[in-house]
Amino acid sequence: MVDGNKVLRKMDLRLIPMLAILYLLSFLDRGNIGNAKIQGMQTDLDLSGSEYNLCATVFFFTYCAFEIPSNLLLKRFRPSVWLPAIMVAWGTVMTLMGLVQNYHGLLIARIFLGVTEAGLYPGVAYYLTMWYCTEELAFRQSLFFSAASVAGAFSGLLAYAIAKMDGVAGQEGWRWIFILEGLLTVAVAFAAFFLLYDFPDTASFLSPEEKAWVVHRLKYQGSKKSGRIVAESDHFEWKFVRKALTDWQLYLSLLMYWGIVCPLYGISLFLPTIIKELGYTSTTAQLLTIPIYITAAILAVIVGYLSDRATKRGASRWPYIFVPMCAILVGFIVAISGSAAGDIPGVVYAGVFIATCGIYPAFPGNVTWIANNLAGSYKRSAGMALQIGLGNLGGAMASNFYRSVDAPKYLLGHGLEIMFVVLGLGAVITLRISYGTINKKREQSGAAESYSDEQLADMGDKSPSFRYTL
Repeated sequence: MVDGNKVLRKMDLRLIPMLAILYLLSFLDRGNIGNAKIQGMQTDLDLSGSEYNLCATVFFFTYCAFEIPSNLLLKRFRPSVWLPAIMVAWGTVMTLMGLVQNYHGLLIARIFLGVTEAGLYPGVAYYLTMWYCTEELAFRQSLFFSAASVAGAFSGLLAYAIAKMDGVAGQEGWRWIFILEGLLTVAVAFAAFFLLYDFPDTASFLSPEEKAWVVHRLKYQGSKKSGRIVAESDHFEWKFVRKALTDWQLYLSLLMYWGIVCPLYGISLFLPTIIKELGYTSTTAQLLTIPIYITAAILAVIVGYLSDRATKRGASRWPYIFVPMCAILVGFIVAISGSAAGDIPGVVYAGVFIATCGIYPAFPGNVTWIANNLAGSYKRSAGMALQIGLGNLGGAMASNFYRSVDAPKYLLGHGLEIMFVVLGLGAVITLRISYGTINKKREQSGAAESYSDEQLADMGDKSPSFRYTL
């Protein structure tokens, strides 16, 4: 008899720490441009405000373009090879970014950083769905994603420490931020080749009985809520990709995603700058980001745990996205109020603190929700990559919210964040109502009895036997 809780603990210990480290380094490397900016990069490279914003922006265009191909390749190739390989690539780009001499060099480096980092987050988010069931995902996504918040804290702390290397080997301190963090990424990537596992049926740390238990419950989870157990389709056809690209729920979830990711990147790229403009030195601004990110990481894990526990009891998952998004809204309203009233440092700092503590719990919940509601392995792979890929265009927009000409109040940036959060909250409510309506119709129709198990599996989440997670 397999002890399910024991197997889950074994999976958690073997998978989550390594994945969290990978994402910590990923987020550290894409966001450290904000730390480098206030340590002298903007002056040394003679960047205008718009040039810095463009360097921050171009990352997201290539990041978006390469996410779906990367997720499909992850499914075809071994994750233990694919994920570390792209990690070596972006670590190399990150290291070389420390050697750029002008605006154009920085711009090109950021373009290639987007290409090489594109596959990690959607790849890992999808990879977790190949190990964990619907009601277990939010907590694991939160553990993994909280690394992004810890990366924000580490980013400020590391930048503070590394900037003291100013002049070593004739290089400025901000260059060492890129060089050392890039080399760290490459070193961890080589270790990841040996520490990552591929799929449950090949995992060396599971016994044959445990492998069979994990594979069986994943295969038959998709429609178990309807009372008719149907295996998910796991063979590749291009029609599954087309179905993902034309699914209405993905485009509503995209608006929800933007409502979280615009604030996420606004904060990650500009938080040190926003705090510095309150009258603090660069060093103090770096250090003041740390308590914000640590608190956000703790809250992300707590909310993810509560979300999964509610789902196991048959309750809804959407409140665990909606309430943190309300916190984001309140935070930016407080920040814009403090700025408009005359740059009251404590109020503005409190506002971005509250907003960040809403962002990090909301983000993994939103990714988990759409993963729960896409059925069929390849449709889920393409759909999650589409949501995350197009969703990260929100990062391209947010890169331009906080313009140097708007300093120190940044009223435009805070106002745009508020607009996107309100849009995202509307999308959450619409998704919840739509899912509930469809579930009720399927319950009443009894149409599932007219189809074979193979037909229902091929239909995925459009099957009359499938019930959306609310």
